[in-house]
Amino acid sequence: MRSPVLSGDHLHRRTVLGPHAVLLLCVAVGLSACDQGPPREVPGSDTSARGKRPDQPLLSRLWAKYDKNAAWKAHGGPMKRTGDEGDGTYTNPILASDYSDPDAIRVGDDYYMTASSFNCLPGLPLLHSRDLVNWTIVGHALERMPFPAYDQPAHGCGVWAPSLRYHEGKYWIFFGAPDEGVFMTTAENPAGPWSPLHCVHKVKGWIDACPFWDEDGQAYLVHAFANSRCGIKHRLDVCRMSLDGRQVLDKGQVAFCDEENHPTAEGPKMYKRNGYYYILAPAGGVLNGWQLALRSRRPMGPYEHRVVLHQGKTPINGPHQGAWVDTQSGESWFLHFQEIRPYGRVVHLQPVEWVDDWPLMGVNRDKRGIGEPVLRHRKPDVGGVYPIVRPLSSDEFDSGPLGLQWQWPANPKPEWYSLDAAPGRLRLYAQYIEEANLWMAGNLLLQKPQDYAFQVETRMTFRPATEGERAGLVVMGFAHAFVGLMRESGCNRLVLGKTPDIREEPLQIVDSQSFEGDTVFLRTTMSKGVCRFYWSAEGEAFSRIGGRFAASPGEWIGAKVGLFGLTPDPNPNGGHADFDWFHYEPTE
Repeated sequence: MRSPVLSGDHLHRRTVLGPHAVLLLCVAVGLSACDQGPPREVPGSDTSARGKRPDQPLLSRLWAKYDKNAAWKAHGGPMKRTGDEGDGTYTNPILASDYSDPDAIRVGDDYYMTASSFNCLPGLPLLHSRDLVNWTIVGHALERMPFPAYDQPAHGCGVWAPSLRYHEGKYWIFFGAPDEGVFMTTAENPAGPWSPLHCVHKVKGWIDACPFWDEDGQAYLVHAFANSRCGIKHRLDVCRMSLDGRQVLDKGQVAFCDEENHPTAEGPKMYKRNGYYYILAPAGGVLNGWQLALRSRRPMGPYEHRVVLHQGKTPINGPHQGAWVDTQSGESWFLHFQEIRPYGRVVHLQPVEWVDDWPLMGVNRDKRGIGEPVLRHRKPDVGGVYPIVRPLSSDEFDSGPLGLQWQWPANPKPEWYSLDAAPGRLRLYAQYIEEANLWMAGNLLLQKPQDYAFQVETRMTFRPATEGERAGLVVMGFAHAFVGLMRESGCNRLVLGKTPDIREEPLQIVDSQSFEGDTVFLRTTMSKGVCRFYWSAEGEAFSRIGGRFAASPGEWIGAKVGLFGLTPDPNPNGGHADFDWFHYEPTE
């Protein structure tokens, strides 16, 4: 029997989708079922730099060459809770959750990781591990974005591809916000507090910034470009940086640009090993890309390059963009993401072998010197065995603050919620939103799913103040749906609402029935990208409401699940909903 999984406040013995089942997931969901048509430009988006929504024929070609039934049988069928198999091995993904563009470091015996958070706040999550396989979230480096544009959802903007470093006794995070510039923050403890954001360089279109401090007392910054903001694509630049990391010292020079062979080069990370300077960078786009390694004897170049990781004959599409980390025993490992819509960009771990001072990531199956992702492998040698853990998911709301798993799609405001107004409960105050759907609602309390199959449940007491007020449980993405209560003609009604697209269609109430009382149990399940909604008056027998809902990703992020309370009244006057708890459980 596998070891129990520690999940903050719960012990579990359930299981999560294994790597071979990832293939089944992609096919079963169809991936394209999440697409609402051809790629569209969204304000603040960079389709060219971050990949386009794939069309169905492309996905069909991508997955058709694999024997889906054989892959499922090879894994043994059931889903699993974490990447840790409990027998000294792990399977990918190690985190079946949307930690996009991961970067990681080792400090002593501890490993820390951060990831892109875009417009989701608090942002820049900090995760901790002792073995590179089991991770828990310990804090955030960014409580809010210091710009008025983020007081409402600025979807797809904000924090792109951060870099995490440890230098001179401090933790440093650099990132590029495509509309505002390159920023930096520091801390003595990764759990915080983190210093206020400092603008290293005010510029439009610089993204994916990574600092590097050399042994000779010089410092550098490598970065990519957002084509939609500055008209530059496929290019990586290196510039000189002040030692305190607070400013760039020149305009920099081109380190890499090969549009024909390696389009959409981005996400660079800079390292030094055996006298070589390395820039590790993804290319080819999110869905079907590969990982590059650039190498030079000088930090400003010129750099030679080669492909060091690609999909090959595996079901792991687009394996790239992440972090090289070494262990205490001298082993090398590479953390990267794989995009699985609607689940976002899940995290994988690959062994790294150095051959003639080039990194070979994964396994050299075709003997051509280009690595392919591993599906199962022995765990890293970290000098010990550690408990199986995972990031927080459930929240009892018994004591403040909110659990670290929660985020808002905009800068949070104190009038949105309270943990003191009804002790032991979360109170969400109904907020006004003008749009006909939830896309521009900032007061959605959301979290990333941790599994490909799961259910969430909550107990809600509804206290509306005006007609049309509504509150409940929501699955959020380009398309979104909710189950909850709505005030109509002086009575409460149980409703299921859906929005099939972010702007083209208003939110539609697709199922509505009368409901006696003001307290209801709400449940949502998700499996292979398909959601179903349920309710119960007493919390025992649950009834289904409405049909199936195909979850979809958001702007550069996966679908999220959480709670909300909204009113059509532009002058809210105290209507609210109290949530006793939020229980998250993986399912088979």
